[in-house]
Amino acid sequence: MPTRDQTIDVVVGDGHVSGTLITPGTQIPGVLFVHGWGGSQQQYLARAREVAALGCVCLTFDLRGHAATSAQFEKVSREQNLVDVVAAYDVLVGNPNVDSSAIAVVGSSYGGYLAAILTSMRAVKWLALRAPALYLDGGWELPKRQLHRDNDLVAYRQNLVPPADNRALRACMTFQGDVLVIESENDSVVPHAVISSYVEACTRAHSLTSRVIRGADHGLSDEDAQRSYTSLLVNWMTEMVQGARADTRIAPTNAPQPSSRESA
Repeated sequence: MPTRDQTIDVVVGDGHVSGTLITPGTQIPGVLFVHGWGGSQQQYLARAREVAALGCVCLTFDLRGHAATSAQFEKVSREQNLVDVVAAYDVLVGNPNVDSSAIAVVGSSYGGYLAAILTSMRAVKWLALRAPALYLDGGWELPKRQLHRDNDLVAYRQNLVPPADNRALRACMTFQGDVLVIESENDSVVPHAVISSYVEACTRAHSLTSRVIRGADHGLSDEDAQRSYTSLLVNWMTEMVQGARADTRIAPTNAPQPSSRESA
C-alpha cells in the first residue's frame, strides 16, 4: 500500500522536535451528515461512527440556529443554512485523507432539502435523503421560521411538484450519482407526495433506491424506526463504498466546482 509522509513539529516544553507523520497514501470516501430543522448533530453521531467503521471520514455539524447558536433560531434563513452546509462540505473535502471524488451527503428533512441543493454546487457521488422536505423557492433570504407563517406548506406538500418549480428538485434532476430516498410510512410533515416529487426528479441518477420505514413518523420517535433507518443507511453506504472500491473505473460525478427538535 502506498504511503504519504508529512513533516511535523512536536511541541516539547519550550521547544519542539521534528517528526514525520506517515499515513496511508490511499484516500477514502468522505460523508457529510446534515440534520433537520430543530435537530442537531447529536442525532447523527452514532450513525456517523458506524459509517466511519466502513472506512470513511465522516463529518457531523450543527446548522446555525441550533445547539450552541440556538439564539438565532427565529432569524436564520435557508440561505445562511446552505452556506453552513457548503462550508462543512469544504472542510470535509479539505481533509487530506478524503477522496474528493467519493463524497456522500446524508440529510434528514430540512437537512435533506439542503443536501439536495448542495449537489448543484459541489461534487457529490452519493446522496441519501430521509424524509426530505420541500419549500417554495420564494423568500429564500427570509427567516426559515417565517416560511411556515407566510406559506401554506401543508397544502404545497400534498401534490407532486414539478422539478422546474423547485430549486431542490432541479438539483435532483441534474444529479448523476447514486441516490437513496427513505420515507416514513406515517409521516404527517413530509407526506408521500413530497417523496414522490424527489424520486421522480432523479431522472439522471446512476442508481435510485427508495425505501419505506413501516409505522414510522417523521421524527422516527419509535426506537424500532430509528434502528430501521440506521440499518437502511449503513447497508446502502456499505454497498456504495464497496462497489466503488471494487470498480476503480467509476468516474467522479460531474458537478460545478466551488466559486466564490426535528421538523420541516
